[in-house]
Amino acid sequence: MALSFSSLNILSILPMCLIAGGGILILIIDIILNKFNKRLCIAISSISILLSLLSILDLENMITGFYSLISIDGLSALSQIIILISSLLFIFLAISKDKFGEFECSEFYILFLFMIASYQFMVSSNNLILIFLGLESSSLALYALIALAKNEKSLEAGIKYFTLGALGSGIFAFGLLFVYVGSGSINISDIIKSILLINAYGSGEYFVLLGFIFLFVALGFKLSFVPFHTWVPDVYEGSSSPLAFYMSIVTKIAAFVVLIRVCSVFMFVDTPIIKYILFAFVIIGTTIPNIIALLQNDVQRMLAYSSISQAAFVLACIFIGTTQSLVALFLYWVLFLFSNLGAFGMLHLSHNKNKQWDSRYSFPFDKFSGLVRLSPLLAVSFAIFMLSLGGIPPFGLFWGKMYLISSSINAGYNILALILLLNSAIAVYYYMKLIIYMFLKEPITQDSKIYMQNMSYPMVGVIAIALFVTIFGIFFVEGFIDIIYNYLFNFKEVMSGII
Repeated sequence: MALSFSSLNILSILPMCLIAGGGILILIIDIILNKFNKRLCIAISSISILLSLLSILDLENMITGFYSLISIDGLSALSQIIILISSLLFIFLAISKDKFGEFECSEFYILFLFMIASYQFMVSSNNLILIFLGLESSSLALYALIALAKNEKSLEAGIKYFTLGALGSGIFAFGLLFVYVGSGSINISDIIKSILLINAYGSGEYFVLLGFIFLFVALGFKLSFVPFHTWVPDVYEGSSSPLAFYMSIVTKIAAFVVLIRVCSVFMFVDTPIIKYILFAFVIIGTTIPNIIALLQNDVQRMLAYSSISQAAFVLACIFIGTTQSLVALFLYWVLFLFSNLGAFGMLHLSHNKNKQWDSRYSFPFDKFSGLVRLSPLLAVSFAIFMLSLGGIPPFGLFWGKMYLISSSINAGYNILALILLLNSAIAVYYYMKLIIYMFLKEPITQDSKIYMQNMSYPMVGVIAIALFVTIFGIFFVEGFIDIIYNYLFNFKEVMSGII
């Protein structure tokens, strides 16, 4: 490979530069003005994200650059679109009537933009070192964002996440070591070539396999697979609802893309142990969190366990490993994005700093007792998001679950499809629990305003978008499938300036 300016191919990192540039601009303005201006921070963040999104949407071909370290292929482009749309929705969801500490300082927006750029690097590389750097820089920014609320719960959540995140990083580094020893490379395409040359199990391939196990465990922390999920409920509880939504969608889609790339190493050789590992994690990861979620007394903690189960549900797509299952993964995550956005948005709408309902929890089920009598529109909207997350037709996520389970049946994994169906049925119980509180219990207050005391027009707009996509999901499914398929399988490959 020649180290020339053309090999840099600056267009390959333009989407990341636009985001990072926004963060640097906020930093410079903050230093010059020496005064926090929330509207300006939100405007710069939104424009940076929008420009980055437009630069990705403008791509029709694969771009490789930065001396072959960056390759924006269809997988990268699609995941970046999901990351950027989620980030844009997050910004507007965070604009609330009440002032929360984490959103009232310029550091939040600077770290947030740097975190997005890190995720973009993470999903746009086949080089395990660059993936590791993206993983670490995004994690460090996220630890700080969680703790910025500066209350006891958020500090505890930040420290817990940092501690387990550091453990995951160490395990990832060990995985890198073993993969390099076994294959002589840290580039995924070169690792595949190395394994194909061996063409049978040799000593090198055992090291690669051991490396995969370490990498899978490290990514398991990020994806919160059981038993690496223990940080999730406490971190979600200590975070604001918008940030909990963001972690449940963006952090996981970035980690899923890395897992897809890592698992692709073993698509070309017969390694049954990989299949056994993935199958075990799907079964355990969907079942145990579902059962624990039934016992929760706080809605945000219930949604945390729900997201753990949903991640394992989607892991089934990688286990199945067909074209349909890969499309199903992204279809499911896009529909999950809007349903989860609505659910966490409804919680943020009613969020207040004073825990008047419970000494520990911010969103106990009792808080929503008899909500339908106080605010029917809020109760019906919240119920629709719960029904969608539970996979009840005709709401959004039902179509994602149906497509995923049909991909399992089409691939001949009928037992897996049955287990996924049973877990969907279990999940309905804890989502229905909130609906029962809202529709069948007596209200414990007559003041309906407390459920909208944090309301702002941007927040209502974001929730309305989520509600629209969730209710009319059936009309979007075919379009989503076409877009996903085109990005994953029709994205043209062009080697730009790389020898």
